[in-house]
Amino acid sequence: MEDKNYDTIIIGAGLSGLCAARQLQKNGEGVLVLEARDRVGGRTYTMKDAEHGSIDLGGAYVGPTQNRIYRLCKELDLELYTVDEKDYTVMDLKSCWGKFKGSVPPFWNPFKLLDLNHFIRTFDIMAKQVPPDAPWTARKAKQWDSITVAQFIDQILWTRSAKEVADILMKSVFCAESTEISLLSALWYFNCGGGILRLGSVTNGAQEKKVMGGTQQISEGLARLLGDCVKLSTPVVYVKYDGNIATVRDAHGNVYQTRYVISSVPQPLLNRIEFDPPLPWERIQLMQKMPMGSIIKTVMFYKTQFWRKLDLNGIAMSSDGVCAYCIDDTKPNGKHPAIMGFILADRARKMACTTPEDRKQALCAHFAWVFDCDDFLHPIGYREYNWMADQYSGGCYTSVMPPKVLTQYGRCLREPVGRVYFAGTETATVWAGYMDGAVQAGERAANQILYADGKISSYEVDRVELESVDYPAQPIPFSYIEYYLPSNTALLRFGIAIGLGFIGISTYVFFFSWKGALFWKWFQWQYNLDEKDMWKLSKYFRIPSRFYRHVSKF
Repeated sequence: MEDKNYDTIIIGAGLSGLCAARQLQKNGEGVLVLEARDRVGGRTYTMKDAEHGSIDLGGAYVGPTQNRIYRLCKELDLELYTVDEKDYTVMDLKSCWGKFKGSVPPFWNPFKLLDLNHFIRTFDIMAKQVPPDAPWTARKAKQWDSITVAQFIDQILWTRSAKEVADILMKSVFCAESTEISLLSALWYFNCGGGILRLGSVTNGAQEKKVMGGTQQISEGLARLLGDCVKLSTPVVYVKYDGNIATVRDAHGNVYQTRYVISSVPQPLLNRIEFDPPLPWERIQLMQKMPMGSIIKTVMFYKTQFWRKLDLNGIAMSSDGVCAYCIDDTKPNGKHPAIMGFILADRARKMACTTPEDRKQALCAHFAWVFDCDDFLHPIGYREYNWMADQYSGGCYTSVMPPKVLTQYGRCLREPVGRVYFAGTETATVWAGYMDGAVQAGERAANQILYADGKISSYEVDRVELESVDYPAQPIPFSYIEYYLPSNTALLRFGIAIGLGFIGISTYVFFFSWKGALFWKWFQWQYNLDEKDMWKLSKYFRIPSRFYRHVSKF
């Protein structure tokens, strides 16, 4: 049984926990990192496969403005490579199928393009109104947090194709159905990452680059820098934080004394740790109401990169079938040709009840159908990871917030409780849910402790990261025309206004023409009116006197 004092104990050796430990160690603090798994990395997991090389079955992609990850890769001397997006992307919807390059789907119907453009523009404008550090203070926070993303999509979109694209986007980002996600939480999440086009794109987007050899190397490199203060296979089961000293006990009965505790585990898994005294009721409720996303991440290997000969880049989005999104995962120089497929949300929960071989066959059939090529039916290898079955993650990529969670309990996310502080990518304000967000959250939690000890000022707690010199971000190309294109609703209103105007003008022309004069003459004859009566009527209806004189000539 161990009984030793530390300045800070960090629970979890994922990116967030390791970055917190590194930040504290740099400032002279004695730290201990306790990890339940037999490896570091958390939700980044690189399988070392003798046949197919390094396979990222967890967090994998790096993109513009993710400057903290760029900084760590440079510090650890890790090489990045660019995901090859040239050639055609495939879009397989229930309503249509097509190939396209760039970011414009192959919609021949202009109403579909207007609809999709309206969704992107409106969603991003709304997202910018949600403060990343306090989304519950947005002017329409309660209104937006009372509906789901699915309800919002139904409200503003007209065409089935645009709704399907929006739904695929939400599934791919949250690993959850649109019906499970609060609109406010989605707006906050996208604002943290720079908007729809930044999060949803490959080139100049969140899926632009990968780490040569796998992203788990970042955590492994940080663990080496920390030295022997990282203990694996050590689940924490008890934390007592009353008074000036906190006590931590692991599943093996070892007891540790510390001044501070940082938890970097996913919010729902905090329920596995007994806290004494119990955490505040708001945080307990929050932990119960933030489920993890549902995903089975797969990689299918082939002998050659044959899809490139068909002018396909291996990227496909699908509203039907087993895989919502897939992307070429071939290593640089054409090594280990592969397609990485994401089985998400309801499909993941359904396919988790089948065998790996069943999932493999279903994916092969899906790829053959979507790409219209039977060569996808003959893979040479298959690897997968069911994150829902990972007992120390419970799912991926991050926690999902249903309606009314963020406004009622969101204030608890980053607030320390006594001597217990909270990290993890869910608590980030920049790139929440991503590796960069995990780094920010870990360093912020560490800085909160350094501030409590008087070692740094309050301005240094959540520092703004400088832009990477090696990988500067390019602006999102959203043109003036795209910004001001009308929505289908506005177009309809304009059409109605034009139609009513035409009717009004036609009526005016009719009554002020010789046909109108004949009508007035008929009216006078029908009701036996004299000239004096007609004059009164013209005054009552404000008919110009010159027109009445025109009528009197008949």
